[in-house]
Amino acid sequence: MRDRSEDGRLAEIAANLERVEARVQAACLSAGRGRAEVTVVAVTKTFPVEDVVRLHELGIRDVGENRDGDAAAKVAAVRSAGLTDLRWHFVGQVQRNKATSVATYADVVHSVDRVRLVSALSRGAVAAGRLVDCLVQVDLRDLPVDDGRGGASPADVLSVAAAIDAAEHLTLGGVMTVAPVSGDPSRAFHRLAEIASQLRTTYGRAAVISAGMSDDLEAAVAAGATHLRVGTALLGSRPALG
Repeated sequence: MRDRSEDGRLAEIAANLERVEARVQAACLSAGRGRAEVTVVAVTKTFPVEDVVRLHELGIRDVGENRDGDAAAKVAAVRSAGLTDLRWHFVGQVQRNKATSVATYADVVHSVDRVRLVSALSRGAVAAGRLVDCLVQVDLRDLPVDDGRGGASPADVLSVAAAIDAAEHLTLGGVMTVAPVSGDPSRAFHRLAEIASQLRTTYGRAAVISAGMSDDLEAAVAAGATHLRVGTALLGSRPALG
């Protein structure tokens, strides 16, 4: 069993988590929101299983991954270690041929951006006997760019949402976006909040707004985000991929 007193990595992550928590609390205070309204999803892509275990020891229960092959193996390893109370979020683009696999372990899929993907996730969830919460990813860049980030256009959000709502073993949780690389992220986050409000007029329980990462979480909280996808600020720079 690991000696926590000698685990420098645990201490590093704990210090990072304290700083992230202070930022989130300050952002909530500034926005007049309660801290309990915001969930931090620790994005552990490219980091080892041991870091997920450390995050669990520090009280984190929501963990995000973005590649199916890595995620499936990591979830299996963590569960085999006895940690069964984590909520797994798939935050990357879902390839249609990987949707069945994703549906076997993801509790929440943040990146549903087309109807054909909905049907594939539904088939996987039905086969696995699981309920999967789905968010509509919205592309809020001024011009569409084929850079692999995905996202439905604002005009297509309702059609994707309707497909999720009608699909077996899927539930419609809300919306998600990734802020444009250039420009003020606040604009995109406030637009997402407007889209989320419109969605709730039809689907009242679709209350999740997934927006904001390490560099822009304050702007996301100010705009009403309920879920922040935080990786670098918690775990440091990404390890180089081989």
